[in-house]
Amino acid sequence: MKNYIKLIFIILITIANPAFAQAKKILFIGNSFTYGATASAEFFHPETVTDLNKSNIGGVPAIFKMLSQEAGLDYDVYVETIPGATLEQHYKTKYDILNQKWDVVVMHTLSILDGKNPGNPAQLIDYSQKFAQMFSAQNPNVKIYMTATWPRADQIYRPSGYWYGKTTNQMTDDIMNGYQAALKENHGNIVAIIPLGKAWENAFKDGIADNNPYDGTDYDKVNLWGWDSYHASNYGYYLHALMDFGVINDFDVTKFDKNDRAARELGISQSQAQKLQNVVQATVGISIK
Repeated sequence: MKNYIKLIFIILITIANPAFAQAKKILFIGNSFTYGATASAEFFHPETVTDLNKSNIGGVPAIFKMLSQEAGLDYDVYVETIPGATLEQHYKTKYDILNQKWDVVVMHTLSILDGKNPGNPAQLIDYSQKFAQMFSAQNPNVKIYMTATWPRADQIYRPSGYWYGKTTNQMTDDIMNGYQAALKENHGNIVAIIPLGKAWENAFKDGIADNNPYDGTDYDKVNLWGWDSYHASNYGYYLHALMDFGVINDFDVTKFDKNDRAARELGISQSQAQKLQNVVQATVGISIK
């Protein structure tokens, strides 16, 4: 009788307090833009996430995990990444480990959409739909997000770049348009695009980040790119994690404030953390609750 009463008590607590409920399973699918290449973010608390490839990376998923702990949200975070991979490559080579029941999925393809035909969204459209159908079959309530990635300085300011002579904004728009085309063809539970590239543009516009690393970084601005002007720096990966967290959880990330632990451990100053949080909040446009 006592055990029965105890069981009822636990059930009532679980219903009344979501913190006692089962953790949500969230999966991140991506490439070097997800695992934090060229920055210490790659090695950020890998013990807090489950790497399905057993490559022992932390990256953006581990930053997301720390943000969720700070916000009092319960996530079991999983990550599957392949350097330079498209969604097609993930689908064809990792199908068996990805075909599971997930509550939330976050995914993106190659930063130029198609390695042989930059800017062409056909492959993204095709394989995002294949993934959407696969995940929705496993869990009809799964929520799938696609991250429209940032503009690449090497593609814009170097003669070898596909967007050479154009602006960061042009590349951002081209990438975003590709993801919007994929969302329009949605045959599963793709609920939103995370406009990460737009957040970078807003950081440039607001004078927080420098938009051309090849001519030096202006005083009192951060460089969102890593040393190769292709991947991100810790500033860029922090912005990435904040955008993911804000959109997925409908959360006002300015609540993390200047004392945010994730920012501190990434070597980001209090002032810089607040500025990046403000950029995310303005980009996402979430109402403060």
